Amino acid sequence: MRILILLLLGFAFPLHLLAQAPLKHVPAPPDNPLKGLVPYSRPHADRFPHSMEFNYLALSDLMTGPNEFDWQPLEALLDDIASRRHQTVFRIWMEYPGRDNGIPTFLEEAGLKITPWLNTNTAPFPATKVRTPDYNDPQLRAALKSFIAALGARYDGDPRIGFITAGLLGTWGEWHTYPRSELMASKEVQTEVMDAYERAFKVTPVLLRYPAGVDSWAHAANHTRRVGYHDDSFAWATLDTGRDEDDWFFMPALKAAGPVAMNKWKTSPIGGEIRPELWGQIFDERPAHPQAQDFAESVRQTHATWLMDTGMFQKQQSEQRKQNAVRQVQRMGYEFHIEAAERRPLNSGGRTITVRIRNTGVAPFYYPWKVELASVRDGQVAERIPVDWSVVGLLPDDAPRTWSVELNAEQASRATDGLSIRIANPLPNGMPLRFANEYAEESPAGWWMLP
Repeated sequence: MRILILLLLGFAFPLHLLAQAPLKHVPAPPDNPLKGLVPYSRPHADRFPHSMEFNYLALSDLMTGPNEFDWQPLEALLDDIASRRHQTVFRIWMEYPGRDNGIPTFLEEAGLKITPWLNTNTAPFPATKVRTPDYNDPQLRAALKSFIAALGARYDGDPRIGFITAGLLGTWGEWHTYPRSELMASKEVQTEVMDAYERAFKVTPVLLRYPAGVDSWAHAANHTRRVGYHDDSFAWATLDTGRDEDDWFFMPALKAAGPVAMNKWKTSPIGGEIRPELWGQIFDERPAHPQAQDFAESVRQTHATWLMDTGMFQKQQSEQRKQNAVRQVQRMGYEFHIEAAERRPLNSGGRTITVRIRNTGVAPFYYPWKVELASVRDGQVAERIPVDWSVVGLLPDDAPRTWSVELNAEQASRATDGLSIRIANPLPNGMPLRFANEYAEESPAGWWMLP
């Protein structure tokens, strides 16, 4: 009789015991959401896999008066990129070499002082004229705070947005005016801008160009703020060379900002841009440029999640370079591997579902996207099963996180084809977040079937 009962239970509920072998790790794709290489908007679709697109916006196009805004240019950018199932990274600027229209007209008409000069810090491109506003002007300072507050009120948590680089100050919005450093916004103005961003954005991550501690001579301290960083000379001026003249490189600057800044990646993202001199070639086995730094080591030390890139999208690259790039990009940011997934029968006729997941990447996932569990019938999601599972705060060095839920007999009986799991992208029709696991052909689109 006991044998008959066990056989019946096994027929009704396929058993996957906790002692099963760990599930095979298969690298997740390089175009998982909110990570990887980020081209400028409207790239060639077939050049390299990606899940985000980047572009600049001029403050003058968005702000028409002290408290008047025109969001249409940003809306058009976000909707266009979302139409390709991608999220947007953007930066707003006032001064940009070769462009004269970044400063809002109403400020110029009110007498804002502007300094035109020839910017020689444009390599590998020719020196170009730039216009720098007087950042200490009271009307400009008030406008910046007003703009950031309005931007956050409208767009914080918008699923079309991946990340925002703080911008607004300095050449290209990069928080410097090198070599005319005397024209840069004062620490007081920088502090006002950072305060405004922290008040306005509670969900969407905002990233600053330079790590800074209390002893920074050029930048207001930001090491304890709820902001990330973006290294815009990635794999060129990233790793510590030990030379005093390179103390502005990203990792030396991060170390100088102190241990809190060094650990910021655990709660705030690290992004950036691959240095233009290295576009494409940085993914070669031996990059030709003598100043190229090791890409994999730069990712490992910075815990970079995403990097703006033109090299892999500007032209068709060799298959070898593409394959190298895929392997490198797969190591960026988060990667979630389901190590085990078990189903155990209950005396009530229900089941206990247990899933064990590990972060095998170099960084956490920075958004509270929902984990969903569902029953599958005829190859389709039949019923969502409420769970309170989350990957927020799961770090690469952490022990695996274990999730469990009990299904009642009715729920178990409706899962005729099994159960599936996903981390849901809130962007409608957004690209699915895929686990570092093998996917069965019968899995519903974007879902992973429990074995």
